[in-house]
Amino acid sequence: MKLVILDRDGVINEDSDEFIKSVAEWVPIPGSIEAIALLCQAGYQVYIASNQSGIGRGLLDFDALFAIHERLQRAVAEVGGRISGIHFAPDHPDEATEMRKPAPGMLKDLARRLGINLEGVPFVGDSGSDIEAARAAGARPVLVLTGKGRRTKSKLTGDDVTVYKDLAEFARTIIAQDQRPQTA
Repeated sequence: MKLVILDRDGVINEDSDEFIKSVAEWVPIPGSIEAIALLCQAGYQVYIASNQSGIGRGLLDFDALFAIHERLQRAVAEVGGRISGIHFAPDHPDEATEMRKPAPGMLKDLARRLGINLEGVPFVGDSGSDIEAARAAGARPVLVLTGKGRRTKSKLTGDDVTVYKDLAEFARTIIAQDQRPQTA
């Protein structure tokens, strides 16, 4: 199974320090929706794993979050893609469970549900908590420079993180790598 896991805010859509609380505030990053469709058309299953502490903070409710996710799903479908699943942690940071990144619970739960090992599976994020969660879950950490990505890049440690300008560049690169002839 070819699989890619994406963070949402700052990777797929513009991020906000005020949180994304409604469909009206949800604005895709240019090229991100098409990038998801390209990944799907290349045989990847695309999942989302996202902290959504706005719920725990009382800034939005589950209905508003699900409306945002429905808009995201519709946008991806309109260009020929599909999001296989959206996983989120609604925890307030002060009451974080193992599901809230940087803890690996959300990613490990996804792996358990799919019956797979995350070794080599890209987890694309824009924050330090995304990188830490990927490492802790055994996934391959990937950083995009959208959202908080530029700030995160300046604080990176280790050489295990691949960096891309945005989700579109990541998608084009991984698809091109898949198409290279395999050598024995």
